[in-house]
Amino acid sequence: MKLNNKDLTKLSLLAEKAARKAGIVIQSYINKTVKSSYKEAGNSNASQIVTEVDQHCEAIIIKALSNSLVEYDLALLSEEQEDDRLRLKKDYFWCIDPLDGTLAFIESKEGYAVSIALVSRSGESYIGVVYDPVNEVLYSAIKGLGAYRNGEPWILPKHDSSTTISIPFDRSLIARNDFKTIENQLSSALKEHGYNTILPFHHGGAVMNACWALEQMPSCYFKLPKTEQGGGSLWDFAATSCLYQALNLPALDFFGQALDLNKHSTTFMNESGVIFASSLELVCLTQTAMQEIKNTK
Repeated sequence: MKLNNKDLTKLSLLAEKAARKAGIVIQSYINKTVKSSYKEAGNSNASQIVTEVDQHCEAIIIKALSNSLVEYDLALLSEEQEDDRLRLKKDYFWCIDPLDGTLAFIESKEGYAVSIALVSRSGESYIGVVYDPVNEVLYSAIKGLGAYRNGEPWILPKHDSSTTISIPFDRSLIARNDFKTIENQLSSALKEHGYNTILPFHHGGAVMNACWALEQMPSCYFKLPKTEQGGGSLWDFAATSCLYQALNLPALDFFGQALDLNKHSTTFMNESGVIFASSLELVCLTQTAMQEIKNTK
């Protein structure tokens, strides 16, 4: 079943309501003892830890979206449920992260969010909804119909002459043995092109780090390719990639190709990595800096 703009608009509003409901639940757990456990996923705490909040929010979101599965013949992929692989058969599927940034939530820091996307079987995001419950900010986008921030058209300010660049570093990147080498090489490459001040931040999950990068442009957010499983999953980037593309900004894999958000063999993104940026120049600078590190090994 192919969806038209009217269908997409209706589904986007449905996802927005579901995200807000989940956000209210998340905030209700603040200052309470939260039960948590570990699951088999990736190779980092961020990917392995799951809380009762994740599960509660997932149930709320799925219930809110359940009728659309039948009405529009959609599949569903959610972080806390087993992949039934219907995403490879249906024309579209909901891609849900009920609580991205679980570690930030547990630490009572901002940087967690609800993320809901609608992705096509070909791996392209058609709807992206992110709700930041801490600051009560709702980000949304529909392919071909623009991006919105709290219901208003999102028009990004121009930073053409800025010499300051924002770089969100995920916890997994900071944990790498070669992180200082990566940081120094990237800093040198950016300074050569006029970016004299780098503002790093690294306490949020993948979803909010990507959104904060949009709020603090110029910026570049990336996940490096790696051999071991991890590097984020489809649901970590599905909604935010839609935001970037709706704002006419690059949201690519680390090799400069279109993101494949419906991989056949895995839900992990480690083989391709990701790179979101406020310009193609920053994509190229980051790619070149990382390649130089690889060449010296």
